[in-house]
Amino acid sequence: MSEIPILESVRLPAPGAEDYLALDFVNSAIALPGGQFIDFLGTPESANRWLTDHGLAPADAGVREMCATQLRSLREHLRSLFAARVAGLPALPAALSAVNDALSMAPTAGLLYWDEKNGPYRAVPCPTNEILARALATLAANAADLLTSPDADRLTGCGSTPCNRYLLRHGRRHWCSTRCGDRARAARAYARRTQAKAD
Repeated sequence: MSEIPILESVRLPAPGAEDYLALDFVNSAIALPGGQFIDFLGTPESANRWLTDHGLAPADAGVREMCATQLRSLREHLRSLFAARVAGLPALPAALSAVNDALSMAPTAGLLYWDEKNGPYRAVPCPTNEILARALATLAANAADLLTSPDADRLTGCGSTPCNRYLLRHGRRHWCSTRCGDRARAARAYARRTQAKAD
């Protein structure tokens, strides 16, 4: 199987990601057939690229390994909360705490500034050292919005093994991509043929 079509299919957002950035975030680590794994936050450079591509940081933000580690940690806590919601289980307290910590990292109120030419104005400060805090807060807030919205009832994991992506169900669709749907249908057809031969 060619690696290019696989990479192209996993770059496509899962259903619901157009409304919830948090879905793209939790889906930034993807299990693929054959034991392959792609982590779009795996290195500081790839984490910076992911943040830039999603409008959360400038291209020259200079994400370091510590920042990438914080992003991966929040992602795992959010995956835990999504898994709990899908399974109807209680959330892990550590995951809730991590999300609440991220929510409180960035200031939400614009400060008052004064420009000599134009007078007073308000803006939210965002020096370079706050870029990550703002990104984490934005991602946590978006995940909290999803988990507390009516859309949470449509949250599900992709129904194609080994895919680990989440999506919002539309009708009967339980796959994150056409490729995963085709793989699940092929696996079912193979299982039926194997069962028929055994009978």
